[in-house]
Amino acid sequence: MTLLVISPDYASHLLPLATLATAWADAGERVVVATGPATDSIVRRFGFAREDLRLGRGSNPGVIRAEDQPRGEDDALRGFFAATRRGAVPTLAFQAAARRDDLLWNPLQVAREVRDVVDRVRPDHVVVDHLAFGARLGLVGTGVAHADVVLGHPSALTVGDEVYGCPPAWPSRLHPDPGALADLRRRCEDVRDAFTEQWNTVLAALDPSATASEDAFAETGDVLLLNYPTELHPPERTALLPRHAFLGSAVRTEEPDTEVEEWLARDGAPVVYVSLGSFLSVRSDVLARVAEALRGLDVRVALASGSTSPEALGPVPDTWLVRAELPQVTVLGRACLAVSHGGNNSVTEALTAGVPMLVLPFSTDQFAGAAALEDAGLAEALDPNEASPEGLRAAVRDLLAPERRRRLDSLSADLRRVPGAVRARRALVPAAPDPITSSH
Repeated sequence: MTLLVISPDYASHLLPLATLATAWADAGERVVVATGPATDSIVRRFGFAREDLRLGRGSNPGVIRAEDQPRGEDDALRGFFAATRRGAVPTLAFQAAARRDDLLWNPLQVAREVRDVVDRVRPDHVVVDHLAFGARLGLVGTGVAHADVVLGHPSALTVGDEVYGCPPAWPSRLHPDPGALADLRRRCEDVRDAFTEQWNTVLAALDPSATASEDAFAETGDVLLLNYPTELHPPERTALLPRHAFLGSAVRTEEPDTEVEEWLARDGAPVVYVSLGSFLSVRSDVLARVAEALRGLDVRVALASGSTSPEALGPVPDTWLVRAELPQVTVLGRACLAVSHGGNNSVTEALTAGVPMLVLPFSTDQFAGAAALEDAGLAEALDPNEASPEGLRAAVRDLLAPERRRRLDSLSADLRRVPGAVRARRALVPAAPDPITSSH
């Protein structure tokens, strides 16, 4: 049996998808990953074969920098980074304007290349990133059954009267202007309609008999897989989803890191993990305020600085560990608190480790995700552009209270008991026995 995984050339997308694929590898089956060259080392580290497939202009093997991107993508990234400094709604408006070219890049060419990959690999099952719309068009337009994986908060797939790009919920401490939100919704509706028209044009070119979509952002594969705990998803929204399975989390096994493991093993104060992800680590001003807040507390800090220079953080105590990249799963296993932007990998990995979160959401589904965590009492969310060191410090103190972690114990145990990879395989191969998981 062969599993084909289709992923954008971004580490943050490929890592959870490849982790899901380990259930097939552990069952002794063949796994082929179709992605770009930037993440080739990740594919090889998992022991999988790779088919070359480029789904967009950009790529990201770990930490993204605008100057490393091709012309056009570099300016788009700089525009996005600048928008995050103006606030939540300007960021969402910028993303809406860029969405058609970003999510449907050379769609007919990509769709045909996906068809060619399928012809070469001849998979029994296909798993594709939900945001790889060009690839999904290739599968739909050629009649290839597939599962698509929502790697963000479930609101990345719109249901009911939701409009893609407009958060259906906001954290309590973020208060967007109602007029600005109404304007954002109109923009997103216009983008939805133009995007759907482009989707239907390509779909008709691939399969003239195909039924046109009414909202391409609401389209799913034959099976929908959500990399998210069902316990945090409102039942009334779950009822609107098509055939689906909640995977909980896709927590990868990391290679040993001697420096990190020795640092974690030292006796001392509680460990706080800080990371704004591969994109938003560019916000050195936010990281500097977080560092200032934590310097006033009796904690040890493991901080993934990404594209921010450590010098921009201010004085770094000798007890801290600051590196551009850190093994997130390893550090979360010993942490008492995580400070993050609320990306899906950070959230689901922290939940699996039973670690409460201070979330500083910047864009896309991070707002709805932060609101869900806040409602469940598992996190606090602050505006990254407005939060002062004093406000951050107060939130950290509250989150370090023992009862916060106790609330996570049951959810963490459930996520660990049945890993996301096993849940994904059950959804696609229900009659097969569960594999014995191994390290990858």
